[in-house]
Amino acid sequence: MIDHMSVKVKDVEGAKAFYEAALAPLGYEKGIEYPGGLQLRVEGEPGDVWVAPLPEGSEPVPAHVAFLAKDAEQVKAFYEAALAAGGTDNGAPGPRDYHPGYYAAFVYDLEGNNIEAVIHDWAE
Repeated sequence: MIDHMSVKVKDVEGAKAFYEAALAPLGYEKGIEYPGGLQLRVEGEPGDVWVAPLPEGSEPVPAHVAFLAKDAEQVKAFYEAALAAGGTDNGAPGPRDYHPGYYAAFVYDLEGNNIEAVIHDWAE
C-alpha cells in the first residue's frame, strides 16, 4: 500500500491539469495546492499523489505508477480521461497476462511517465 508519492515534472502546471483530470475517475480530488505543486487524494484513504517540480537543472527519469481501480469501468474511465487530458496511449483497457484477473490500462503522461489503472479480480 502506498502512503504517498511524488511525481517530479518539468511542466508543473501541465502535469497538475493532467493528473487532476486523469485521476478523477479513480476518486482523486485536489487537496493542498501550493506554489509549484499539488496534492491529489482520495478522501479518507492513503495514497496521496503529489505533483512537484524537478530540481533546477535535473532531467526527469520516467516512472511507472499503478493505481488500483474498483472495477473495469473505472479503468476505462481513467484511460479515456487521461487521453482527453493529453496523455498518450500505452495499452488500452483489457486483460493482461501478468496473472489471471489482471485488467489494466496504461497511459504515458505529458512527460513520459507510464501511468496505469488496474484491478486484479476481473472476470469476463
